[in-house]
Amino acid sequence: MTGPSPSEHHVVVLGASPKAARYSNQAVRLLKEHGYRVTPIHPRAVEIEGLPTKAALNDVMEKVDTLTLYVGPQRLAPLFDAVVALRPGRVIFNPGTESEAFEQQLDDAGIPWQRACTLVMLRTGVFLADI
Repeated sequence: MTGPSPSEHHVVVLGASPKAARYSNQAVRLLKEHGYRVTPIHPRAVEIEGLPTKAALNDVMEKVDTLTLYVGPQRLAPLFDAVVALRPGRVIFNPGTESEAFEQQLDDAGIPWQRACTLVMLRTGVFLADI
């Protein structure tokens, strides 16, 4: 049995940056190149890599398959309720975003998570491997 195709998989990038050198921008670009439906979250940018942004997680109305994090643990803490309301299929903690407290809260809410690198997962073909 095969898993979902990229075009059926909605990825929200929290902490997306309009700056091309940033890892979060590279993730948006690579996800888009691989055919995923991508929603970048940025409080002020109107678009990133040609994709319209949302200012906050609460602005995302469609089902989220993967929420990939590019904000540090201090900035994550106040976003917990918004993440739970979003009910993503999984949360990816990219390097530097790890938070044991947030991970425990996700466990308590029944939301799967993993510590991984979205860029590496995409480049090695395992982004959808465990879904």
